[in-house]
Amino acid sequence: MQKIFLPLGEEIVEINLPDNLEILSANQPEVLSNPADTIQKALVDSIASPGLDKIIEQKLEKNPQAKAVVVISDNTRPVPYKGEAGILWPIIERLLSHNIPKERILILVATGTHRPLSEKELRQLLDPRIFIHSIPIKNHNCEDKDNLVYLGETRRGSQVYINRDYVEAEIKILTGLVETHFMAGASGGRKSICPGLIGKESVYIFHGAPMLASFKASDLIIDENPCHQEALEVAKKVGVDYMVNVTLNHDFKLTGVFAGDLEEAHRQAVNFIVKYVSIPIEKKYDIVITHAGYVGINHYQAAKAAVVAIPALKSESKLIMIANHTDVDLIGSKNYRQVLSLFKSIGVKKFIQKILSTEWKFVPDQWQVQMWARLFSKIPQENFIYYSPRISPQDYKIIPGIDGNLFLPRDKRYKGTLKDIPQLIEKIIDSLIKEFEEKGKKETSIAFLKEGPYGVLIKE
Repeated sequence: MQKIFLPLGEEIVEINLPDNLEILSANQPEVLSNPADTIQKALVDSIASPGLDKIIEQKLEKNPQAKAVVVISDNTRPVPYKGEAGILWPIIERLLSHNIPKERILILVATGTHRPLSEKELRQLLDPRIFIHSIPIKNHNCEDKDNLVYLGETRRGSQVYINRDYVEAEIKILTGLVETHFMAGASGGRKSICPGLIGKESVYIFHGAPMLASFKASDLIIDENPCHQEALEVAKKVGVDYMVNVTLNHDFKLTGVFAGDLEEAHRQAVNFIVKYVSIPIEKKYDIVITHAGYVGINHYQAAKAAVVAIPALKSESKLIMIANHTDVDLIGSKNYRQVLSLFKSIGVKKFIQKILSTEWKFVPDQWQVQMWARLFSKIPQENFIYYSPRISPQDYKIIPGIDGNLFLPRDKRYKGTLKDIPQLIEKIIDSLIKEFEEKGKKETSIAFLKEGPYGVLIKE
């Protein structure tokens, strides 16, 4: 057996996997030796844009009472907002140094359709100096119509409703993380606006079933990706003055800072990550093991890891996914639960037919269930084994696939602890190997996706 470390959010679990297992892993980029210095330099020597100080000065010349908004990601993304590699305080510090009072600065959390972050979560996420200086912080609310501004329609017909605080600010700054994304090609950039700051009605086309049915709406595809194009059109419609995006390695260490123009800085960041998130794959495997990583705070987010695994699967393959859900709701929103339960009961073919039907009424968060449908278009639900220790037996009933607890002794099921994961994985693998042997397979091929949702399997 070989020892493998399973990264589950902030927890790491050591597991034993068979010696004949193949580890599919991406290249590790170099970590920045002096991240704080690199951030400061990026804010001066910016990409296709004046530096941040110049941007601020230009805005204040036009309006000495200018308000500034700094958009941040929520806790589903490991953006470095504090510590040596923190990108938030250097931005706030510049705004303050230009004599913009804290009352005219707003940190706006781009929650999209996600729930708001609590004060405790914000304090865990952000640089403590933000709170020492009492910089205002606000969660976006996609359902607060009084705080949404209508800006017209996109070419595809999306009704563009954008957060009023953002629209009315004279200095508009975005921050975020650029990593692979299974719908928009890559995160970061324009996604801080769309879906980060849009109204609920604005997602009907952007995350509608027809758009996400496109094979171009996929990992690392930017050109001709309808999801990317729509988000970029919305972002340009409302305007962005400056952007600071970063890239990280698999240990969440800073590897790049891309500051400046919305479109060009983001494109350079995407070109950079392609070099190290792509994982060449020559064959498909009988058993594939993956994990939901940091992003897997709930079942909704774990869909990313499922889609990543598809190129390694045959129709008869088995997929094992381990997650460590820590969110307030371990599954997802009420809408997500509703659509997920429907999907499990009627199956992938009927579900796709239903959501593509003109009679279907759009349900927010249906898009993530549609991503799960990509997996189950490749393998049947009974070939997927899912385990997150805190999920209740009742919630497992609406999750597609097999409840991983069933492979544990009865006295260890549903205990909410990570310590049973090593035993669980060994039991599952032993059971699946025996199943393949009974079907006449002499040697079972097994792969472990080391990066989980963060790598992209590329067929050679």
